[in-house]
Amino acid sequence: MDTAYAPQPRGSRVPVGLRAPFSGRTWREFLYLFLSLPLAIVMFTYAMVVTTAGAGLLITFLGIPLLAGGLAGARALGTLERARARALLRLDVADPEPVRPSKPTLMGWVGAVLKSGVSWRHLLYSLLHFPWALFSFIFSVTFWTLGWGLLTYPLWRWTFPAYLGHSGIQLWGDGIGHGAYLDTPAETALTSGAGLLLVLAGPWVIHGLTQVDRIMVHGLLGPSSLAARVSQLESDRGVVVDTAAADLQRIERDLHDGAQARLVALAMDLGLAREKLAEDPEAAAKMVDEAHGEVKIALQELRDLARGIHPAILTDRGLGPALSALSARCTVPVTVTVDLDHRPAPAIEGTAYFTASELLQNVSRHARATSATLDVWHTADRIMLLVTDDGRGGAHTAAGSGLAGLAERLDAVDGLLVVESPAGGPTCITAELPWRG
Repeated sequence: MDTAYAPQPRGSRVPVGLRAPFSGRTWREFLYLFLSLPLAIVMFTYAMVVTTAGAGLLITFLGIPLLAGGLAGARALGTLERARARALLRLDVADPEPVRPSKPTLMGWVGAVLKSGVSWRHLLYSLLHFPWALFSFIFSVTFWTLGWGLLTYPLWRWTFPAYLGHSGIQLWGDGIGHGAYLDTPAETALTSGAGLLLVLAGPWVIHGLTQVDRIMVHGLLGPSSLAARVSQLESDRGVVVDTAAADLQRIERDLHDGAQARLVALAMDLGLAREKLAEDPEAAAKMVDEAHGEVKIALQELRDLARGIHPAILTDRGLGPALSALSARCTVPVTVTVDLDHRPAPAIEGTAYFTASELLQNVSRHARATSATLDVWHTADRIMLLVTDDGRGGAHTAAGSGLAGLAERLDAVDGLLVVESPAGGPTCITAELPWRG
């Protein structure tokens, strides 16, 4: 964690403003600005050379592959810039999508590079970064060195009379020996005080300058918004597939270990009863009665399993009655309030129901609560679901927890899970889902 501008640690008596000039973050950001100019000169010169040479040779066959090679070089320089931003600015920008030629040939690669928007954005970065790097280098170096120089003025003022023939820093002079100098103790103290103000302001100035670099690196050297969205959708699709596979495995396990095993035992009992029917009718009747009880239990297990897949009440009557029936099975008294003017899409309705089911199961098993509330309402283009309880708190979405899996499921449908659960309670968990009616 970067601590330059973080809240003051407990027990520390040094204010944040006094620690900032000596923090690692400030000096890393200053080093970034300091190195930006020489690198920007190289990148700008490279971009100008390959652009002009490639454009000038477009009338020949050499211009197109030369321009494509130049764009590939710009992408390589962009990789260096992302690594520098990652090391000094702690800005983790993902690598953009690679060049994917339609044909594994030289001309196929050339065409893919020229058609890639990423390549042209890297070239644009090389051109635009130079004037900003020049300005930020001059401003930051001047501001930072001036601040530290004035702050330490009492330590090096002796060099003026010793080597320059002046009593101190000259404010103005007429060229014939007359002028104003900062040489008295009061003037020296004021100069050092002005330097202190510049030094204290320096970290914030440097940080503000690097914010522009962050925007440029993220906007021009990172993946496009479309590619990022495609990557997110691919990740969400993977979560959905994994979730569906886990649900199928759970259903198969429940069938195998529950109703299926019970039905197998029932078939065996009925077979024994048939064999005993002639020689011992009373024992056979007793076994049939036991089998009848097993049938009822198996039917109840199948109903519970079907309700877990998709409850009939949700399909027939909607989310409000389904949640009321769900809360009635909770071991903690739950007050349900549903304010929906019409039903959402079946997929969203089902996701909201199973989200509420998961949250109420957590209340029953882990919260140690005496009461809970479940509120569902529609606002703008979202359906909101809020579950609160007066239990012990401590719920979290850390990896491996049940809420972490629920958060992934909601994220797969552009939803969001927010958990507020301090130790000792109460717990408030808000789930947001997109509204699709």
